[in-house]
Amino acid sequence: MTHTVNRRTAVAGLGATLALPAGFVRAQSGSVVIYTSNNQQAFEAVVETAGKRLPGVKLSAITGGSGQLLRRLEAEAAKPQGDVFWSSSANTLGAFKALYEPYRSPELAAIPAALHHPQNLWSAANVHVAVAMVNTKQLGGGAAPRTWADLLDARFKGKMIIADPANSSTALTILWGVEKMLGADGLKRLAGNVKVTSAAATVLRSVGQGEFAVGLTFESNAYAYVAGGQKEISLVYPSDGTFTTPEFFALMKGAPAGELAKKVCDHLLSKEAQTELLLAAYRRPARSDIDVAKLVQLPPMSGIKVFPIDEEEAAARRGDFLKRWQALAAAAGN
Repeated sequence: MTHTVNRRTAVAGLGATLALPAGFVRAQSGSVVIYTSNNQQAFEAVVETAGKRLPGVKLSAITGGSGQLLRRLEAEAAKPQGDVFWSSSANTLGAFKALYEPYRSPELAAIPAALHHPQNLWSAANVHVAVAMVNTKQLGGGAAPRTWADLLDARFKGKMIIADPANSSTALTILWGVEKMLGADGLKRLAGNVKVTSAAATVLRSVGQGEFAVGLTFESNAYAYVAGGQKEISLVYPSDGTFTTPEFFALMKGAPAGELAKKVCDHLLSKEAQTELLLAAYRRPARSDIDVAKLVQLPPMSGIKVFPIDEEEAAARRGDFLKRWQALAAAAGN
């Protein structure tokens, strides 16, 4: 399935949707440092809504790939510099459990249990869907891929790009899913076709600028180009099933901001923040009380075939998988 329509203007009555909840606690002044792999639009959406819910609190960001940031946080564990990590999939977060402080937010009443760690180590701000971001002008007159299996075809060799899964939980989710769906040979053939880049942002920019025909990424990142008016960009939701993963955040153990860091965690789970993340950055909310179809023109989840993957298994076997992928990538010249 391919989706190409532009973002819809927010429906009337959104102001009521974003109204602050009665009796919410106003935080004291202070600073909270968020280590984040999210783009500027997503971070600004959180900052904007935090200005209303948490007046006097300054949010600052340290940015990078999720794997890179978690390794940095690990190196700083004896003297933490960050308060909140946002975000990654459980397949990457699970390898760094010692870094997080358990916290159960009062906002969890609106979050399905499957989108929250049972021991309160992390919670989901939104849910991602894996897609192929396609620049139709770079297909050379050929058909766009419709399935993951299509991407194994030799005609995509050198025309496709993905981030390094050691740095990007997006890439790890996609490559892990491909191997589960198509087997070890399918992963090997994909490695032979795809260019690996160190940064996830390079995937989007390269396809958007026409350097590559296909980028393997998450829906929210690619849809920004569609919403921005690039008619040559389309999103393919593979018909053989695609992969979904919650985007989690975690409270850092020994967070310097203390209780303020918990307030920011509450904010990331709030209806205000998750609605604005959907409108500004096309992130499907984790909350069960936000109607996505009324706010943006993303396809309903009911129309997307999902291939289930086991996040706990992916986390437990992350190291072995990365070694296997690195050997395949190296053999392919990456």
